[in-house]
Amino acid sequence: MKIAFLGSPDFAIPALKALIASEHEVVCVYSQPPRPKGRGQKLQPTLVHALAEENGIEVRTPKSLKSEEEQQKFRDLNLDIAIVVAYGLLLPKEILVAPKYGCLNIHPSLLPRWRGAAPLQRTIEAGDKVTSVQIMAMDEGLDTGAIYMRQDFEIPDTETYGSLSEKCSQIGAELVLKTLVEIPNGLQPIAQPEDGVTYAKKITKEEAQIDWSKPAHEIDCKIRGFSPLPAAWTMVDGVRFKILDSEVATGNGNAGEVLDDNLTIACGDGAIKIKRLQREGKPAQSATDFQKSQAINRGTRFD
Repeated sequence: MKIAFLGSPDFAIPALKALIASEHEVVCVYSQPPRPKGRGQKLQPTLVHALAEENGIEVRTPKSLKSEEEQQKFRDLNLDIAIVVAYGLLLPKEILVAPKYGCLNIHPSLLPRWRGAAPLQRTIEAGDKVTSVQIMAMDEGLDTGAIYMRQDFEIPDTETYGSLSEKCSQIGAELVLKTLVEIPNGLQPIAQPEDGVTYAKKITKEEAQIDWSKPAHEIDCKIRGFSPLPAAWTMVDGVRFKILDSEVATGNGNAGEVLDDNLTIACGDGAIKIKRLQREGKPAQSATDFQKSQAINRGTRFD
């Protein structure tokens, strides 16, 4: 097939690599415009942009696809299909219908559960035991399209947003190749159920603050679901700490109280043990290494 790929962050990289290595032809890549980064604020292309250029593929970085000019440029590609993975721009109807077989999206959730901006984070935060990667035929709604293929799997209690994202990106790359084989053979998508719709709203820094009065399981799910970004955080003696990994532990005490020398923290119900954290302005460390060098003492209160 003659394909355009629309994507920006690292989550999209496995799918693009798989398409480049396949018998299909990636004729153009669309990605978010380069943005200033680092101390020098030099413009840096997205990871997808950089990978496409390394492979000699034309890259386009429009700020919007709403203009007739951009839509005509897209139509002029004469595509069989477009693959969209965490692109970051809304696609007008004119873009969605331009390719012969439309536009496909790799979506990492049990649709219609967790439509929207942060499906992976919300899946773990909610304590879901099962999730899915689904290849969706895009329409004008918010993740409302019919499903071509899906792969469901269980979520371990140790999963973080980072590890689940990596797993889903690999599964998505494999599934999209299978879908591209079957669509010309007559594969038809199945409409999503009408029941069970939930929305994965964008995460704010404010809601990432840990409320230690909540139950241990709920706090543990938030920590793992928000790691590494935006990262759940708390204050200790006026210093901000990101809590990057944890597990439910045994213990009771006043909410936010450090119960031992291993960073077991009392919650509203039960306790969690911090496994990885990052002091403001410092590199991330395992809790073991942190306690050797700096130590948060038993009896300290996390705000």
